[in-house]
Amino acid sequence: MGRKKAVILFSFGLLSVFFLWSAISAAEKALSSNDLDVVAHRGASGYTPENTMAAFDLAVSMGSDFIEFDVHMSKDGVPVVIHDETLDKTTDGSGYVKDFTLRELKALDAGSSFNAAYAGEKIPSLQEVMDRYSGKVGILIELKKPSLYPGIEEIVADIVQRYENKGPIMIQSFEQDSIRKIHALLPDLPVAVLISDKQHPLTDDQLIDISSYASYINYDLQLLDEGVVKGIKAKHCKIMAWTIREGDQIAQARKLKVDGIITDYPDWILYR
Repeated sequence: MGRKKAVILFSFGLLSVFFLWSAISAAEKALSSNDLDVVAHRGASGYTPENTMAAFDLAVSMGSDFIEFDVHMSKDGVPVVIHDETLDKTTDGSGYVKDFTLRELKALDAGSSFNAAYAGEKIPSLQEVMDRYSGKVGILIELKKPSLYPGIEEIVADIVQRYENKGPIMIQSFEQDSIRKIHALLPDLPVAVLISDKQHPLTDDQLIDISSYASYINYDLQLLDEGVVKGIKAKHCKIMAWTIREGDQIAQARKLKVDGIITDYPDWILYR
């Protein structure tokens, strides 16, 4: 190889590295300077099986501020990470989560229903998720139908309190009595009330009540407008909007000045 050609190839290599570094730096800067907390809904569930370690690993690698996941309880009283109260949607099992022990739940495949490439993914326990990700990314735990599981608040609180000093943790639910109980058990932990069309619109008295124990009121984006946001922030609560599955919804959330977005595609925020 001639000297001139070698110099050209070397210069091209340096230029390629520079452009790659610039692209990565720009993406990192966009994320770090972003005015919204990016919450990976059930992990990066747009790309991977929801509520699995694969989904959480990908969400962390994408730079998410939080991973969000759902908690039910096994027959032997162990909090487990799965969205539905039944197994049928996301596993090769059938029936109610509460009718199976942790060992039986661990024998199920929680990946193949999404894609055969994820065969063998397991239902994680809350303890496993906290062990693996606490301190690496923010944790947003949703208690899914906690009234089905008497005592779940105390069990979850006992696990979570061991990790409070490692990084951001928040607990949310649609069931306000459950969140009120969590606040009493863990008064220094931020808690959030989820609002869907069944609770909307909130009266001023309801806002005052919720804001007495909750730091966040997390809302279905489709129900939000400037008046709703203004009313919530007037009570000194923050807002996360869910669930972002369309690119233009990010611009909508920004315009409304919410504090965070809960999305299946946490990498999208880099490009919006």
